Amino acid sequence: MTLIDKDEPAAAASAAPAPAPSADSAPSAKPAGGPLAGSERVSRREPSAVLRMSEAEAAAIGGDPQDPDDDELVLLNMGPSHPSTHGVLRLMLELSGETVLRSKPVIGYLHTGMEKTGESLSYLQGGTNVTRMDYASPLFNELAFSLAAERLLGVEAPERATWIRMLMCELNRVSSHLLFMATNGMDLGAVSMMIYGWREREEVLRFFEKVTGLRMNHNYIRPGGVAADLPADWRDDVAELIELIEPRLAEYDTLLTGQPIWRERLQGVGVINTAEALALGATGPLLRSTGMAWDLRRDEPYLFYDQVDFDVIVGSYGDCYDRYAIRLNEIRESLRIVSQIIEAMPAGDYRIQDKKVTPPPRARIDASMEALIHHFKIFTEGFKVPPGEAYAAVESPRGELGVYLVSDGSATPYRVHVRAPSFVNLQTLPHLMAGGLIADGVAVISSVDPIMGEVDR
Repeated sequence: MTLIDKDEPAAAASAAPAPAPSADSAPSAKPAGGPLAGSERVSRREPSAVLRMSEAEAAAIGGDPQDPDDDELVLLNMGPSHPSTHGVLRLMLELSGETVLRSKPVIGYLHTGMEKTGESLSYLQGGTNVTRMDYASPLFNELAFSLAAERLLGVEAPERATWIRMLMCELNRVSSHLLFMATNGMDLGAVSMMIYGWREREEVLRFFEKVTGLRMNHNYIRPGGVAADLPADWRDDVAELIELIEPRLAEYDTLLTGQPIWRERLQGVGVINTAEALALGATGPLLRSTGMAWDLRRDEPYLFYDQVDFDVIVGSYGDCYDRYAIRLNEIRESLRIVSQIIEAMPAGDYRIQDKKVTPPPRARIDASMEALIHHFKIFTEGFKVPPGEAYAAVESPRGELGVYLVSDGSATPYRVHVRAPSFVNLQTLPHLMAGGLIADGVAVISSVDPIMGEVDR
């Protein structure tokens, strides 16, 4: 467990040097969330950070004749078409000047019904559906779905397939956090960070394309293993990625971590404590920023995470700065895990050799009619799964991502439900934004790092 000290640079978990904080780098004295202290208007209207009114009520709201300042309150819509809401998210804000008193996230603009759609798709087709929910880290969706399906089937992926899954997911965590670094920098005016984060992420996606054939929405992790083995030169490719990205993280520290304006925009903004985060069901960097070291990879190990060495990065203050620093250092920890996977990767099968679940090798289809029929039936009818229910959870870049499956014995799930971390974490926004400025709201939304595809699934 690594603790982030506000007086230390974000590179505390790394040997890379970072600029020493200046006298201007002290934690900001900005409001730390919750209703404005001493504001009678807030307490008289509602002792909550959440704006609990319908759109009709908001449209019909009138001034309070007993409150001479009530006409200064403004209801403002931020989004859904806004570059800083990270997708089609709408926020209803109750403002006093530029101060946010209460807010209400409004979702549903991207609703696709993926969970219901999953009940009409076979277990083999399910990966093509769930991979599109969190499009910044699609491999985690595929992994959670496959683990749940394998629990119903009572099978385990081969050892090599498990290590391949870990390799791909940790690289996907790196690409997702690089995307956060890029967009978080853009939201706060650090335009250069958008260019640099995108540049490094591109190299990871190029490796994904080489392995899976696609840059995103891969359908690579499937029940029973993975779709294809790693290419022959994968070790060289991954080593080059590590060699490229690690020194760039030190450059991010130089660019952002010790920068007084960056610290002023993030420190003391969007504060939440452990009790509040747990009460709201928050997980991932949002929960760890409060100082609680909860990571499913360590606390409820899956795959082979109990065989690798890594630190769980936690914060001290639960603010936007901690969430930035945690994600920056989690990139380092993921690269550390990937380095160990390179050494530990065994030979063997990349999927189970069970004809009821696994299609035949491509070469056999051209030579055997039985193999052709087997292939046709697997991909048209799917494989039947014993009746039962199963839940599998993984630590995605945004928190606990879980898939709950109910089987009635057929080739398609009877029920599919996804515990999406972005959906749960989004309900912290009113509590994080209350008492802050509109400009701070942009930083808060970015620090939560929501992906609206899994919110409106």
